Amino acid sequence: MSKKLHPQTLAIRGGKEQTEYREHHQALFLTSSFMWDSAQHAADLFSKKIKGFTYTRTANPTTAAFEKRIAALEGAERAVATSTGMSAIQAAFFTFLQAGDHVISSRSLFGTTVGFINNIVTKFGIEVSHVSPTDVDEWKTAVKANTKLLFLETPSNPLGEVADLEALAELAHSIGALLVVDNSLLSPVGSQPLKHGADISVSSATKAIDGHGRVMGGVLAGSEELMTQVAVYCNSCGLAMSPFNAWQLLSGVETLSLRMEKQFDNALKIAQWLQAQPQVQAVYYTGLPDHPQAELIRKQQNGGGIVIGFEVADTDAAWKIVDSVELFSRTANLGDVRSTITHPWTTTHGRMQPEEKNSLPISAPDWCACPSVWNTSMI
Repeated sequence: MSKKLHPQTLAIRGGKEQTEYREHHQALFLTSSFMWDSAQHAADLFSKKIKGFTYTRTANPTTAAFEKRIAALEGAERAVATSTGMSAIQAAFFTFLQAGDHVISSRSLFGTTVGFINNIVTKFGIEVSHVSPTDVDEWKTAVKANTKLLFLETPSNPLGEVADLEALAELAHSIGALLVVDNSLLSPVGSQPLKHGADISVSSATKAIDGHGRVMGGVLAGSEELMTQVAVYCNSCGLAMSPFNAWQLLSGVETLSLRMEKQFDNALKIAQWLQAQPQVQAVYYTGLPDHPQAELIRKQQNGGGIVIGFEVADTDAAWKIVDSVELFSRTANLGDVRSTITHPWTTTHGRMQPEEKNSLPISAPDWCACPSVWNTSMI
């Protein structure tokens, strides 16, 4: 399908795998394996002389449709779907790294991602340096002869720190490293990291892409060369997305642009309302006109995002807010049509060691975060 089509059109009609029955909606292929016509047909499929499907761990028509649609929205040559967002991050790391390599990572990451990098990646003899997402000089200073990968999420969760992707891409490529960007908080509608020089864009499809809190999934997007390597890793390690989840996510993608546009608008209204409250000491949202990185945000984002962080006096005040909400759901998922609220210090970042949390900008237990905003009536 032509890449000249509007992203919303691609989100609805891109990548459809259609059978001879000419179904209007993407069919759901709930099967573990696929049959072949003959021994020669099987040999040709397994040797990749011809295209087709053999086993759902390797590829499935429903999952393939989801991958093609995300690739179109990300501006990528190919995408690879995985079981969860964390498995997508795992694939981005372990496909391209080996013992003795060095990673430069933003220190402002989702709590589970921090745990994965610090507790799992380092077990395999991979060295990690943590830097500020916004200070390019720190990234440059951290470079070593064995640096192979730069990793960050932008905007950061939950403080909305924005990294200069073009500057980091230039740095990564100057030393022969890959730049991998977690795009979960914006989705392909809010940002296309590949257009700003990133090599791989990673998303938790569980979040905005699904948008309804139904299923889990992850997806990586990039060049055909890189994604072919990722696909081999995911196949070997069993990270495949369930076809049922892919089918649900395809429906989520169809409304992604409209949902994100509304969520961006509502998030800005809530952030501005919070700024006017005397009990709120600080508000962190990349859509605010007075954000310190407003110029960079306009350059590489299509909206302000769907996560707001705000600071109040102390833990008691933060918990009182969480316990008092009537319309917001007390849960940590983001991107849902139902607005949610959480206390990151004790939830999303709760399993981190105190010294790890103290090294982050979210360094005191007096934060709340609204990880999803949808209905303006909640203001």
